[in-house]
Parts: sequence; structure tokens; C-alpha cells
Amino acid sequence: MKLLTYQTKDTEPRLGFLHNNQVIDMEDFGEISNFPLPSDMLDLIDMGIEIIDELNEMVAETPENYFKEIAYELEEVTLLAPIQKPRKNIIGIGLNYTEHVAESARTLDTTGKLPQKPIIFSKPPTTVTGTNTEIIKNTKLTSQLDWEVELAVIIGKQGKYVPKAEAMDYVFGYTVINDISARDCRREGQWIVSKGQDTFAPMGPILVTKDEIENPHNLNLSLKVNGIEKQNSNTKFLLFNINDLIEDLSIVFTLDPGDIIATGTPAGVGAGRDPQEWLHDGDVVEATVEGIGTIINTVKEISR
Repeated sequence: MKLLTYQTKDTEPRLGFLHNNQVIDMEDFGEISNFPLPSDMLDLIDMGIEIIDELNEMVAETPENYFKEIAYELEEVTLLAPIQKPRKNIIGIGLNYTEHVAESARTLDTTGKLPQKPIIFSKPPTTVTGTNTEIIKNTKLTSQLDWEVELAVIIGKQGKYVPKAEAMDYVFGYTVINDISARDCRREGQWIVSKGQDTFAPMGPILVTKDEIENPHNLNLSLKVNGIEKQNSNTKFLLFNINDLIEDLSIVFTLDPGDIIATGTPAGVGAGRDPQEWLHDGDVVEATVEGIGTIINTVKEISR
């Protein structure tokens, strides 16, 4: 199922899903199906991973004419980040593609050695923004704003000490994240200022449930700046795959429904180029993951 958070000129943010290229309101669908459903993505995730199969069955059994009264055309709505306000920080994974490890060692203060365990950082909930919004570049903080396309994993049930072989049982779905990074804002090796500024986690455009993605470890991902391709790779090149990450993270701390794991970016970031390239006012960034979609954002410079 392709889930989304949307808004019209007449509504607050609402939960919906795509059906026949239209947006169907989830709460309204619950009413016509006589099955109470929420209007918020986190509330739906809280219903459990099993709700995905139930929803798919309900959609298949619903006559097409029933959808007409609760449907919007895509051009009628504004797509928001699928999870607008995560309950916890986004979990970021650093240096998780071999070629990105190499390029980081050339230009940043990393060693070039392949990590033996996942490198974990976090991004506050206020970093989240949706597609077709602005990435804020505060010129008093950074002159080195960079891009990082990533596959993000959404956790569907609580997990602690999850064995690698069972990790996929804890996945609710997937989305796209652009892990925007201010390369000159790292402090003594700490990444939170570099990674954690407002709008530094464009996310979306939708959340695709795991049943729609046959193999998350074989998805093309790419990024363009002003129409020029900068990154192009595949999740099969992840150093630590999703199973590895869930196992490792769940040893460190409990994973909860709605937690978001940004799995890392491949080579091609601005810091790794010769000469280095950075994002500037008006630049348009498009981050794409196969089977999910593209998020588009425009850089806006401020000085505060």
C-alpha cells in the first residue's frame, strides 16, 4: 500500500493512500468500510504491521463507486512528509556504502577504514520537511551544504535484541530521505550540528508498505541537483544491510513503532567531488528511490 500524509486548502493534515492514481482519505475509508481507521500515520502504524494485509483486503473488496466520494485528484492536494512529527530522533547511519567511505576519507576527517559496526547518529524531529518545500541554508552557520539520498526504513513494532534473521518482521515500510549535511558544522567529530538543523531531513513523497517492495536490498537510488545527476547507486551495495542495522540498533536501544532509520548514502556527495560542490540559494535537489518516488526541494539561504 502506498500511504501518504496530505492536506487540502480546507483541511488539516490527513492520512491517505493511493488508489487508481487518486488520494483516498483513510479515516473516510474506514467509515464506508465500517472499520475505524485513523487520520494520522503514526496512529496507523500503532495498529500493527498486520493492518497492512487487512487494508489491502478491504480495498480489494470495496466497490469502485464507493471511492468516489472520498477521493481527491493528486493535483488537489499538497503532499506532506509521511511522518510529519516523529516521536523520536531519526536514526542516521554514516559511511554505509564502501565508495562513500573512500570519498569521505579523501576530503573529510574520516579514516577510510571500513566500519566494523554501524556508525550511528541522529537527526531531531524538527529536521523533517516534505517534498516541494525549502531546505534552509543558514549562511551564518554553513557555507558547505551537501546532499545525501537515502532509503529510510520505518519500524512497525517494538523490538529489543532482534535477531538478524527476524529483522524484516519489524519493518512497516520505506520512504526516501535526503540527509542534508552542513560539512563545516561538525564539532570535534560530533555530527548533530552538521546533520540536525531544521529542514535537514526532506522525506517522502510517500510511505510504501513493505509488501510492495519485493527486495529492499536491490533498489536503485539517485540524486540530481538542478537536473544534473550527482548520485546513482543501488541498495545492494549497503555495507550493513537492513537486517544488520535492526539487529545492531536493537541491541543498543529499543526500537519503537514509527522509528525511522536512514540507512546511509552512496558515493557522489558534494564533499567528495574534485573540486567540491555545495548547495546554494535556489538550487533544486531531487532525491529518488526506486519503487517509492522522488522528493524535490529548493535551497533557500538565510542569515541569522
